[in-house]
Amino acid sequence: MLTVRETSSRNVFVLDGVWDFKVDDQNSGINDRWFTGPLPDSQTMAVPASFNDVVTCTEARDHVGYLWYQREARVPRGLGEDRLVLRFGSATHSAIVWVNDTEVTRHEGGYLPFEVDITDVSGSEGETFRLTVCVDNRLSWETIPPGYMKKDSTGRERQFYYHDFYNYAGIHRSVKLYTRPADHVENVTVVTEIEGTTGIVNYEVVVAGGADVSVRLLDASGQQVAEASGAKGRLSVPNAHFWAPGDGYLYTLEIHAGEDVYPQTVGIRTVEVRGTELLINGKPFYFRGYGRHEDNIVRGKAHDNVMMIHDFELMKWQGANSFRTSHYPYAEEVMDYADREGFVVIDETSAVGLNVGIGGGIATAENKLKTFSPETCNERTQAAHRREIEKLIARDKNHPCVVIWSIANEPESFTEESREYFAPLAEAARKADPTRPVGYVNVMLATPDNEKITDLFDVIMLNRYNGWYVQTGNLADAEAALRTEIDGWLKNYPGKPIIFTEYGPDTMNGNADLYRRPWSQEYQIDMLAMFHKVFDSYPEVIGEQMWNFADFSTVPGIMRVGGNKKGMFTRDRNPKPAAYAVRERWLRMREELGF
Repeated sequence: MLTVRETSSRNVFVLDGVWDFKVDDQNSGINDRWFTGPLPDSQTMAVPASFNDVVTCTEARDHVGYLWYQREARVPRGLGEDRLVLRFGSATHSAIVWVNDTEVTRHEGGYLPFEVDITDVSGSEGETFRLTVCVDNRLSWETIPPGYMKKDSTGRERQFYYHDFYNYAGIHRSVKLYTRPADHVENVTVVTEIEGTTGIVNYEVVVAGGADVSVRLLDASGQQVAEASGAKGRLSVPNAHFWAPGDGYLYTLEIHAGEDVYPQTVGIRTVEVRGTELLINGKPFYFRGYGRHEDNIVRGKAHDNVMMIHDFELMKWQGANSFRTSHYPYAEEVMDYADREGFVVIDETSAVGLNVGIGGGIATAENKLKTFSPETCNERTQAAHRREIEKLIARDKNHPCVVIWSIANEPESFTEESREYFAPLAEAARKADPTRPVGYVNVMLATPDNEKITDLFDVIMLNRYNGWYVQTGNLADAEAALRTEIDGWLKNYPGKPIIFTEYGPDTMNGNADLYRRPWSQEYQIDMLAMFHKVFDSYPEVIGEQMWNFADFSTVPGIMRVGGNKKGMFTRDRNPKPAAYAVRERWLRMREELGF
């Protein structure tokens, strides 16, 4: 799906702002046909935003079920023969949309965009129409991520899930109306190659309608460097400026299809796994950075350009060069900005919590459920998971920043059922994009001796908490166990690079401790330093992305004091002492290795 761009043939109207809003506490609004008129007894809500931390009523904050949004919008004048399209950046986790009294679309999946042509139902030019959206925040065994419902002693439905971040919900990203000609660019795929100093841009355009296609490739200053006719072609750029880590140089592929014009940004670069190295433009790359979350005070998971730019500035300040979109696709604006800033991204689906052996990041051995079974994660879950993989790749395939697809975080991967579940999904990811490595993120319960699916993937990505969840407070034992496990991966899966995608302890900012015990600022410094010492002694380890960039919200729990506190920064983006220690290391590495 193409990102919305304003061009000479396309107008964009942003519908963000203050909407009418209502929590459907009886989940009766659909049967009561709330979409046929103004929402009864509504309040106001910002869009985009998670609704949860905006409201002040606890029952409303923790509501499970339907959430209603409504506003008036206007059909633009001068539409003529063009089509009018309504687009949502995301709605968590599913949505039904009405224009006036007419249902126009339904969508499942809370972290990817969807759109619908509303030309024939919105009315005449200049007229207003009523836009109503019913968002459902419920998770089931057949959604990605999965979850389940259970009634408490009062008879109220409660949502349970196995992922370790709060289930924020709402319209989290921009809502837009845009126009496009009836014959228009519907999709474009760009694959780049490098031949010496020459850049190659292979393109394939899908057009709705019968319009002829021509393209121009423009450099960053807007000067044309290549052109071609036809919906499929190969452009050659002598002395090309390649996209590289820290150098986010972008060309623009300007596509003309009849009256339609669509600009697709292009970063000329290559990526491959060769032996135990990941190469970008033929050069070994070492990941420095974090897992992150779209998580902010009050806003929840709403996209915010101010916070986005500030977060990137903090990452650059610390010497980071990469991050993982843990544990779901991020807003398109973030991916565009990573392209521009030269950050390297491990792009992850929303398949988190596919493991009943852990809950909130903590092992739950007493759980008697099976992860993969007809009653839990089943064929319908797998189908939803495949859909999320394919839609993520369809959205982000042209971003040069993306170098690895991560199809799941911490799933069960040590049973025969897990192999049956993941084998076709790994194949689906490769089919959707043969040009990038594919991986998944491994949890501590799956060791090199019992792991069943690592051979399906190109890289080994490990979340390890030696010194925290195991060997707690004993860094000597933690280091010994970590080295033993890495040796096991190298023995059982030789020739694969290893990236540590999570490591680090919870840390209460301001908790200073002479004895450097767990939860203290000093212990975070020591534990991270132990991991880094181990990484430095294994050339097969090609990356360190600590957990987490910043503290974030979770469900309440005795191990979660106001959320997960593993951040290098506090939730309001103040650096913990470990941030300075790691900054010294990463700036030194940047000087030695480059960005």
